[in-house]
Amino acid sequence: MTHPTGQRIGVIGLGAMGAPMALRLLEGHGEVHLAGRSPRPELVDAGATWHADYSSLAAACNVVLLMLPDVPEARAVLFSTPDGAVSGLLDGVAERGEELLLLIGSTSSAVAVRELAEEVSAASHGRVRLVDAPVSGGVDGAVAGTLSIMMGGGETECAAAAAALAPCGSAVRLGPVGAGEVAKACNQLVVSATILALGEATVLAERSGLDVQAMWDLLDGGYAGSRLLTTRKQRLVEHDDSPSGAAKYLLKDLRCGLEVAEATRTSAELLPALEATFARIAAAGLGDRDMSVTRRYIAGDCA
Repeated sequence: MTHPTGQRIGVIGLGAMGAPMALRLLEGHGEVHLAGRSPRPELVDAGATWHADYSSLAAACNVVLLMLPDVPEARAVLFSTPDGAVSGLLDGVAERGEELLLLIGSTSSAVAVRELAEEVSAASHGRVRLVDAPVSGGVDGAVAGTLSIMMGGGETECAAAAAALAPCGSAVRLGPVGAGEVAKACNQLVVSATILALGEATVLAERSGLDVQAMWDLLDGGYAGSRLLTTRKQRLVEHDDSPSGAAKYLLKDLRCGLEVAEATRTSAELLPALEATFARIAAAGLGDRDMSVTRRYIAGDCA
């Protein structure tokens, strides 16, 4: 069946977040279209439609979600190569008689997203409307359909985006294009500060001989409690920072936050300190570890 609003949704970027979101969209809307560098037979077996190239997906959809790492990757998907060897998503817009709603799910520079919106609008003669829609909630939230989705764009476009993304979580418009990215930068400022504090507190408690499991179970019910503590305390206790929500992405996000601080002439205190710490974590070769690697970094165990 098709979605009753007539939305035909495509997803490009089927990684740790994109794949479970695609399944949620399939379950919620009855169909979802996919394209990417590598076939995903498990998603096709679940009922998704696979397209051989991006332009084919664009021709079949009126909403496309890009769950890619950043704007450069999005631009590579949107535009053809100079020699035409690779057909971009915007090529498929020419084959359709309706507008396309493009959702950027990456955590990116608000400035870069605004520039991309202007570039896409010009290249499509206004037929592609862009909404930035970064998400928070991690893989657990993507699987459960409980993501917080921060949107920036026009009111009409964001309303359509919210309806499209409803199976994935709660989507709220926060302002014009770029507003979602500013909100995500704010989110990541809090996340980075929190996970660094949790890592440092864990080391302090361990070296003082405390029962760390009992401490975090207790404190999780007080003012120190947070979703981040709930989802990461076992990792901290067990020294498990195996790859999941990579610390290196927090570094990228903090740099986006610094750009916002500069643009708004905000004398940020935490952002520079956090950026410097996560840069050192990445330089120590720990950037691909889960963000709970802050415990390892504070403990000086960088092996």
